[in-house]
Amino acid sequence: MNVPLSSPDIGSRERELINEVLDSNILSIGPKVELFERMIADYLGVQEAVAVNSGTSGLHLAVRALGIGEGDEVITSPFSFIASSNCILFERAKPVFVDIDPLTLNLDPSGIEAKITSKTKAILPIHVFGRPADMDRIMEIAGRYRLAVIEDACEAIGAQYHGKMVGSASDAAVFAFYPNKQITTGEGGVIATNSSKLAGLCRSMRNQGRSDDSIWLNHCRLGYNYRLSELNAALGIAQMERIDEILARREAVASAYHAKLIGVKGVTIPNIEDENKKSWFVYIIQLDPGIDRNYVMKYLHENGVDCRPYFQPIHLQPFYRENFGYREGDYSNTEKAASSTLAIPFFNNLTEQQMDYVVEVLAQALSQEQESMLSLSSSTITA
Repeated sequence: MNVPLSSPDIGSRERELINEVLDSNILSIGPKVELFERMIADYLGVQEAVAVNSGTSGLHLAVRALGIGEGDEVITSPFSFIASSNCILFERAKPVFVDIDPLTLNLDPSGIEAKITSKTKAILPIHVFGRPADMDRIMEIAGRYRLAVIEDACEAIGAQYHGKMVGSASDAAVFAFYPNKQITTGEGGVIATNSSKLAGLCRSMRNQGRSDDSIWLNHCRLGYNYRLSELNAALGIAQMERIDEILARREAVASAYHAKLIGVKGVTIPNIEDENKKSWFVYIIQLDPGIDRNYVMKYLHENGVDCRPYFQPIHLQPFYRENFGYREGDYSNTEKAASSTLAIPFFNNLTEQQMDYVVEVLAQALSQEQESMLSLSSSTITA
């Protein structure tokens, strides 16, 4: 059996709306984008949503729209997809890392104040794997120091913090819709905000800095081609029409995995003891200390089960080492988590048979790896 890591859930409604776009001859800057933006804004409970061609683009525009620039500092987490830090560098500002809470894997608010300087302009928390960050503490600190807050909610559409949708309380929040996300537009993202000024800046900058008066080829600021196409938006509309169903199915898959993995030795399943509602982006297990993750991954791949390490620490990526001098040991919680996490197949339509096979192969891999460890230990003692 071959089980992919992820698989988009595309049905007849998505095809119907895409064909509508093709029949309309309006492939960009049209009504589907506007409708998709309105659906996202209404779902999140915010005033504005600005569709863009990726979550990375959305993060960049949010940073730029908030006036963060050269020499400024933004506090963020080193345990994330690299875009959450690169978007700061795009504007020649500096990401300043705070280590994570080892339980939630989100940025630890208790470490923020020690990193605040006169150059600090914003905090950029990440809702890692769809689990809400501790936004009350983050917003309280931001308020006292008059800092902006940009939420990287690219993995967290539908997550709730204290009963409110993630992304509804900060200066700006960015969601992403890559094919492995909860809902997909193929490629795409959205900036959510309650600021009409910020939304207007982002709309202008996503379209080459076009002026608000809509005069043809009149560009009043530096901008980019970050537009979302009508085809992508059509896909997103169909997905948003059934987002509650999609999220419920993903939660059901996660619950089934919990039950199947609870007795597998060498594995810690995701912690879900939280008053807040997680939105399931990926299913991440953590391997016990001493287990050779590379061996486990190799065994899974050889038996048709796709898997990936999630995430590699940003500060230890070659570019960040070379340009900022980071070394192993700088952020111990991040490094410990990154060395043990493993994403196993997870998507809406994952079948019971596929899950059983994944768990069976994983258990075999761990059993063989542990036997190998015992054999090596015995040989060492004998020698």
